[in-house]
This record gives sequence, structure tokens and C-alpha cells, in this order.
Amino acid sequence: MDEVFKALSDPSRRRLLDSLNDRTGQTLRELCAELEMTRQAVSKHLAVLEAANLVTIRWRGREKLHYLNAEPVNAIAERWINRYDRGRVHALADLKTALESATMSEEFVYTTYIRTTPERLWQALTDPAFTRRYWGATFETDWQPGSSMTWEQQGWVSKDPEQVIVTADPYTTLSYTWHTVDRAFADQFGFSAEDFERLSTEPRSTVTFELTPVGETVKLTVLHNGFGPESLMLAGIREGWPGILSNLKTLLETGETLPEPAED
Repeated sequence: MDEVFKALSDPSRRRLLDSLNDRTGQTLRELCAELEMTRQAVSKHLAVLEAANLVTIRWRGREKLHYLNAEPVNAIAERWINRYDRGRVHALADLKTALESATMSEEFVYTTYIRTTPERLWQALTDPAFTRRYWGATFETDWQPGSSMTWEQQGWVSKDPEQVIVTADPYTTLSYTWHTVDRAFADQFGFSAEDFERLSTEPRSTVTFELTPVGETVKLTVLHNGFGPESLMLAGIREGWPGILSNLKTLLETGETLPEPAED
């Protein structure tokens, strides 16, 4: 937590976060050009932000891309906003919202560190007894590449030939195609006719979980991509994933899921 507050205390680093909030997934060269800062200065500030987990790095070929990561602020918000009067922490809540709303990238990237083992985290990602608790969804499959997956969530069931496991390298990488939106899904989760019309024509996306041991924790990076321009599904998962992953982290570290938010 101290690293996060230290990283946010510098105005230049806040400018970098603002830039990534406007357009996440930028290269070092792009960040330098937009902010009119030297390459050395930007590199140093990015190193501090990465150490605080406010920025996530991914390689695309030979390009190093920098993504805004909302997880640390989510964690602080859960601790402080849930414990104290919400009226006194609007600034933190606003920052949390801003960091979750990064735009101009047709993918979602999120990194969190969980005090667990790769084996336990893999089980939490694949075992229905776990997924039902922190997600409210279960997946019926043998978790082998190419195998089909049956998705069940709050009474809605989805199974089709293109809903499959893409990669399954135990304790390291798991990837599968996301569900599409049918009429039953729209009815179950209260989508408007307009939203259903848009969602039903969107391409199928893919989610990937990357597990990396780091000391007594596991670094979990979630990459969700394959969306079209102005994707309504992407807007939805940007709101949904932080809560799911916070719940997962809390369950593995404490044995309990997060409490339901209090009514205002």
C-alpha cells in the first residue's frame, strides 16, 4: 500500500497514469512523445508505477506495451471505502473509477498478486466449487485444448461448438473463448433490446490467465481480447473483472468472499 501512495504522490507519474487512462497499451516512445518528457525520466517513473502494480507490462512481438492496472486502487478502495464513511473518500472512489475506465484499447489487462500457490490458484480457476463462490459461474469441461465448455451462470446455460478451451498448461496458462449473448442471456441478466441487438452481433472474445510464482505469492495477469471497435461486451467486462478477481483473491487469502456492498 505504501508503494501505491508513493507512486501516486508524484505529479509526473500521475500524468503518466492519466495518459494511460486516455489510451492504455502505449509504448515508451508514445508516452515520451505525448508527455514531452525524456525517455530516461519516463522509464524511471514507469519503473516506480510498475513496482506499485499500477502499470502492467506486456510484450507484443518486439514492442513493450504499458497498460493501466486498477488492482492496487481497487484493493485500497475495498479496505478504506468499506470500512469508513463513503462521504470522506470520494476522491479515492473517483480515482478507482477512472483507473477502471481506460479507453482506446480493444483489450482488457489486469494484474493482481495473490498469496497462494500456482496449484491452488489453478484449482480456483477451474473447479466449479471455487468458481461458483467468487464468480457465480461454473464451467463443465475436461480442461484440455480444443475441448468444449458448458457455461452455467445463475440458471443460464451456454454450450456451442466455438466455446472451447484454447490453452491449458497447468499452473501456468489457461485460455478459453468467452460466451456470446443469446436471447436467454439477455432475458436472464436484464439487457435492453438495443443492447442485446449490439451484443449478439459482436465477435467472440478470448480470456487468458497467466500464473507466475513470485515469492510467497502468485502474479495473476488476466488478458481479455478479441473485441471489435466500441465493443459493449468489453465495456461490461471492464466493470465485471475487477470485482470477480478481487473476490477470487479474498477467497484464496481468507477463505471468505467479499461482503456484499452496503446500500447507500
